[in-house]
Amino acid sequence: MTRIIAALFIVTLLLGITAPVSASASDTYTYSYWGDPVPSPAPYIVDQVYYGKEWNIGALHLPQDLFVGPDDKVYIADTGNNRIIILSKQLQVINVINKFTNDGKQDELSQPEGVFADEVGHIYVADTQKRRLVEFDDKGQFVRTIGEPQSTLLRKGFQYIPTKVVVDKAKRIYVISRGSYEGVMEFDTDGLFSGFIGTNRVKFNPIDLFWKRMSTKVQREQMQQFIPLEFNNLALDKDGFIYTSTSEENSDRPLKRLNPSGVDILRSKGYFPPKGDIHTLETSSSPGSSIFIDVTSDKGGMFSALDAKRGRIFTYDKDGNLLYEFGGLGSQQGNFRTPSAIGMLDDRALVLDKDNNRLTIFEPTSYGSLIRQAVISLYTGKTDQSTTAWEKVLKLNGNFEVAYIGIGKSLLKKGENREAMSYFKSGNNREYYSEAFKRYRKMVVMDHFGSIILAVALLLGVIITVMKLSGRTEKGQYYREFGIAKNPFYTMIHPFNGFWEMKFEQKGRLKVALSIVVVFIITAIVKRQYSGFVINMNNPTELNSLNELNYIVLPFLLWCVANWSLTTLMDGEGKFKEIVMATAYALMPLIIIYIPQTLYSNIITANESSFYYLLDGLAILWFVWLLFIGTMTVHQYSASKTVITMLLTLLVSGIIIFLGVLLFSMLQQMSSFIAAVYKEISFRM
Repeated sequence: MTRIIAALFIVTLLLGITAPVSASASDTYTYSYWGDPVPSPAPYIVDQVYYGKEWNIGALHLPQDLFVGPDDKVYIADTGNNRIIILSKQLQVINVINKFTNDGKQDELSQPEGVFADEVGHIYVADTQKRRLVEFDDKGQFVRTIGEPQSTLLRKGFQYIPTKVVVDKAKRIYVISRGSYEGVMEFDTDGLFSGFIGTNRVKFNPIDLFWKRMSTKVQREQMQQFIPLEFNNLALDKDGFIYTSTSEENSDRPLKRLNPSGVDILRSKGYFPPKGDIHTLETSSSPGSSIFIDVTSDKGGMFSALDAKRGRIFTYDKDGNLLYEFGGLGSQQGNFRTPSAIGMLDDRALVLDKDNNRLTIFEPTSYGSLIRQAVISLYTGKTDQSTTAWEKVLKLNGNFEVAYIGIGKSLLKKGENREAMSYFKSGNNREYYSEAFKRYRKMVVMDHFGSIILAVALLLGVIITVMKLSGRTEKGQYYREFGIAKNPFYTMIHPFNGFWEMKFEQKGRLKVALSIVVVFIITAIVKRQYSGFVINMNNPTELNSLNELNYIVLPFLLWCVANWSLTTLMDGEGKFKEIVMATAYALMPLIIIYIPQTLYSNIITANESSFYYLLDGLAILWFVWLLFIGTMTVHQYSASKTVITMLLTLLVSGIIIFLGVLLFSMLQQMSSFIAAVYKEISFRM
């Protein structure tokens, strides 16, 4: 039996060494709840492309910013040509601002990188090269300049290089200055600097921080400073909140939505935070996470962000759900070389490319239009229209989980809770599913209150009767009537006596222990597959029985082998068979608790999950306690020596895993070498 267990251990160890498999995404896709890229129909297609020559004003040159005003005029900061281009809604030139009269003197813009227009048509330009803001009226006539701020709030050596600007309804001016890591600069209506808002958090390497703390003052001054990352763009939505973007890789918050106090209120209730591509494709031509260069607000609480890394536009709803993605890098129409700005003109998307020197106009496809209609209808309270639109979306893309969530929200508003639960489950949204289930459960309890009380009373009666009958059975009769198989249950409650009887009175059997392991495997699989949707984060479609065996059998055998190998050198009295039985008996609390826990998980909401996780903690603590008593009894160790032995067993287990991986790698290399030699000999013969 020992040889069989050892052979099973080796096979299980080798089977557990697998290589991950990754999937590639198509050009247009979304992400599923599980993080997999899911191909989708194209939401937008190219409508028109402008290079500037079509307007008879010369070609665009390094355009850096784009803004669509409240009056649907389009403002372009044509940086390389030192001008601001103003287009009508039909994208025809209305005005070009480059030179103006300032206090009776001729003045001109110098490499402006930002432009904004308020509700009355006043135009604000971030005149970057001259380090100032310039305001024009709705006719393009000069109003004023706002120069470099002078304030004690600014750090020593601060350089004011304005690149982007927005103005809220209260006429407060918000500016991004290149190289400023303190946050967004705020100016009052008179152009006086009043402070910073929305400073990014400092990111640091814990190891670098440790060495910085250990270094001298002189050494610390020579080290790299931990400073917040600077914003690179900003946009104002209709509610007066400021969207900001940060050129930060591997961040979960590259986008923010700041209130007037500078607090980030961006909602991230989607599967993943609004950060662009989820996977960092290291093998692609543009590896790493998305780097957002611009962000713009849209109707219905939607917002879109422009990824400079791969030239993609990501659009999210107000909750942070990814609705669609389009675009890419390239020289052909619809792609970009170096995207620089994005804006929304009604339902059309406008994107600037500063290296290709062109403005690309995208129009929504029927698929994109339906998504927009569904989101905007739900946002404005038109639930029936939203549901109809989402149903049409699902006909075009049955894998779009956000559509299921959208329909579920509409049904939830109408009180159709059971139907809403089904859609929320299809969309893998546990928050809204929990709310729908809570309402549905309340309705069921009210309708069947009497039947539920009767069923609970009968169940309690059965439990009390069984406990009384069990209490009448004397200890001597206990084993005569129920036999050896009852010992694991007795050991759970009386571990010292139970493990003693198992070792010294031969009241334990290896076949019973192995049966416990098998039952535990089944129980664990049932828990994984059939726990309530609210707390079950596993993908039920990806059950791999072999993997489940590895997660249970491999650690079990690894512990037994490591413990036996170690205690042989530490004067342990336990045989390998006894170690296996003691370890298996310790699993009993997990089995006993997992079964009712799985049932309980199907009748609770997310807010009631604390007791579920409490049961998890209780089961693990009970298991560790039994394993401790079993190890101490089997080997006849003291408590302190048992603790040391268990810790060393974990260490030895790690060593065995390392040696197993090393052996597997060597066997792979040997097989590759033998195959190469055989191939070479075959060619020479």
